[in-house]
Amino acid sequence: MFVVILVIVLLLAIAAPGFWVKRVLARYSQPVDRYRGHGNGAELARHLLDRFELQNIAVETTTAGDHYDAQAKAVRLTEDKYNGYSLTAVTVAAHEVGHAIQDAREEPLFRRRQSLALIAARVQQFGSVVLLAAPVVMLLTRAPGLGLGFLIVAIVSMLMASVVHLITLPVELDASFNKALPMLEEGGYLHDGDLPHARRILKAAALTYVAASLASLLNLGRWLAVLRR
Repeated sequence: MFVVILVIVLLLAIAAPGFWVKRVLARYSQPVDRYRGHGNGAELARHLLDRFELQNIAVETTTAGDHYDAQAKAVRLTEDKYNGYSLTAVTVAAHEVGHAIQDAREEPLFRRRQSLALIAARVQQFGSVVLLAAPVVMLLTRAPGLGLGFLIVAIVSMLMASVVHLITLPVELDASFNKALPMLEEGGYLHDGDLPHARRILKAAALTYVAASLASLLNLGRWLAVLRR
């Protein structure tokens, strides 16, 4: 019973940040027209970029999640943020512009984050391939030790990717609270009373990486459960 309770607690600890982030972003996506007449997410992003003389940075729509692409020099927003007039839309747009400013200023934390994110992506892909290969190797070679070795390498690889995501958190916090929040506050872009709510959204935006990292651990657990069958 103790083991079952421990597993449930661990699963909740891993899944809770992701649920909280989604809940916060969804909550402030209503009303959808709160900033109609002031500008949507894409328009605010363009205005802020121009304000910081970053005309070379594009603002684009994407289906791959809100992010700043340092290689393409583009702030990318999902459709609901790009064309949206909600508090979530304009606040998330400011957060991604914060990353563009970090890049333009060549801030060391951002540079390290870019390198680490690339490593994390490659390591995670490698871990997934090795994880799939482990049972096949065991069947073909009939060498449990070799298959177990593959499995250990896969687990370590995927855990490393999760850790790398976690240690990029300072970059996300900086984009939220040292870049986006001051821009929104000093520029007077928000309605009266919206600043505390924007702060919650920015905290959620910063913790997106943590949620993704913990979700990858949950996904690893599912893989291991499947392989044990």
